[in-house]
Amino acid sequence: RDSGLLHALLGIGDSPGLQSHPKVGASWEGFCVEQILSVCGDREAYFWGTHGGAELDLLLRHAGRRIGVEFKYSDQPSTTKSMRIALQDLALDHLYIVHPGEHTFALDASITAITLPGLVDVLQSG
Repeated sequence: RDSGLLHALLGIGDSPGLQSHPKVGASWEGFCVEQILSVCGDREAYFWGTHGGAELDLLLRHAGRRIGVEFKYSDQPSTTKSMRIALQDLALDHLYIVHPGEHTFALDASITAITLPGLVDVLQSG
């Protein structure tokens, strides 16, 4: 969960090296999870997956809501079959796709692509 340790173990010494490394997405996900857990705590935070292969990076129970979170290192994230399965099977109140872009935008009535600071704001406001 420590992105600095991950970068050291992978021999990544600078930002250009990270941007071109195949593990940049894993690094992004780990960093985001840490930021979110610093707001929500980790007592009600879970990874979810099915035998059929559907997965959800982070399931949160926060402020009485069931929130799904996916992390995509892409400026143009889109929905996946896994996300739709998670929405239905877990009866999520909302699913957020955290991305490194600059804007927040709806992909569906129940799915929003959002920046990390935007999701932190949502979680802090309850």
